[in-house]
Amino acid sequence: MYSWIWRKLPFGLPGKLIGSVVLATATVALLWFVVFPWAEPLLPFDDVQVTQDSGVPGDAPGLTDPTGLPGEEEELPYSTETNNAPPSTPNR
Repeated sequence: MYSWIWRKLPFGLPGKLIGSVVLATATVALLWFVVFPWAEPLLPFDDVQVTQDSGVPGDAPGLTDPTGLPGEEEELPYSTETNNAPPSTPNR
């Protein structure tokens, strides 16, 4: 198929190169602006349904302390005070 298209493009090598770029650009634009928007509602990428039923109305099980110990803070391996901390040297 590609060899048939290459043989049918006019104006020698420069015309074939320019024609190939134009055909590739037109194909990408057709996919980007026509095919993908048409197909998006048919694809399940945004259909996320995560449920966790605890059996108690108003209970939010995802908002509990993962350690299970109230008042105990987890030690973080980075600074929460500064945004651009200097790099640390690796332990050897």
